[in-house]
Amino acid sequence: MTKNDLIEAVARKAHLTKKAAAESVETFISEIQRALVKGEKIVISGFGTFYVDQRAKKKMFLRGREEEVPPHRVPRFKPGKSLKRVIKK
Repeated sequence: MTKNDLIEAVARKAHLTKKAAAESVETFISEIQRALVKGEKIVISGFGTFYVDQRAKKKMFLRGREEEVPPHRVPRFKPGKSLKRVIKK
């Protein structure tokens, strides 16, 4: 499913115009991004949790030589129990 498919589904199921649905989906995504940039955790009950994980500095062998990867933050998602149950069926 693409973002456009999601917008169309939201418009159809919520009886919104495609423009209103697009604005809702874009706002939802931008608010998740904004919260993650600030290091906040987003908990959506029955769905899952978005959060930022801190990766430590490490060394890797790339292109035949050792390179250092600096510490960095990565976005993560942990599915909730309800979502896991639905997917298992």
